[in-house]
Order: sequence, then C-alpha cells, then structure tokens
Amino acid sequence: MKKLWNEFKEFAFKGNVIDMAVGVILGTAITAVVTSLVQDIIMPVLSAIIKIPSDITELTLKINNINIKYGSFLSNLINFLLMAFCIFICIKAINKVVSFRNKEEEKAAPAPKPEDIVLLEEIRDLLKEKK
Repeated sequence: MKKLWNEFKEFAFKGNVIDMAVGVILGTAITAVVTSLVQDIIMPVLSAIIKIPSDITELTLKINNINIKYGSFLSNLINFLLMAFCIFICIKAINKVVSFRNKEEEKAAPAPKPEDIVLLEEIRDLLKEKK
C-alpha cells in the first residue's frame, strides 16, 4: 500500500501533471470569457449592423417540418474561432518568452573553442615543453 501511495505522489506532483491541471483550469476560465465576449459584446454589435437577432442560437431554417438550428452552430463556430485565436496568441507569447530566455542563455554560456584551435594550442604546449 505504501508503495502505491509513493507512486501516486510521484505521479501527481510531477511538473507535467501540475502544468496540465493549471492549463485545464485556465482553459476553462478562458472559455467562459470568450463565450461571454461572443454572446454579450460581439453578437449584439453584429445584430445591430446586419439585422440578425442578438441571440443567434435562435436562428433556424425550416424545410418542410424539419427545423435546422444553424444559429447554434454559428455561435459555437464563432466561439471556436475566437478560442483558437486566443490560444494562438498565448502560444506566440510563450514562445517569444522562451526564445528570449534561450538567447540570454546562449549569450551567458561561452562558445566552446573550435577543435582546430584546441589542437593547435595542444601542439604549441607540446612544443614549449620540448624546448
């Protein structure tokens, strides 16, 4: 039982699992913000401009006795596109920070001497010893 508990602790507190949990929580929060942005800000503005209902989920197309609720699909599509754009912007920002850090690390670490220089220095040192 103790071994199982230790394995669980090792798994649960690994950096990757915690990072994933934080990502899921932030993703949920961003989803709520983007959904509100679409429903409460973007759609009312669009409805004023192109004369559609502010709640586009109500849009339906009736063919014979079949109701096709394309408004709900449009709302979800807009949410998806905005969510994808937000994630894209976040990833670009993260990549920029990572590349900036990598450049700083490259500057901090001295470049290793080329092999030919090292070889020449060894030859020089050997020649000095012989004299």
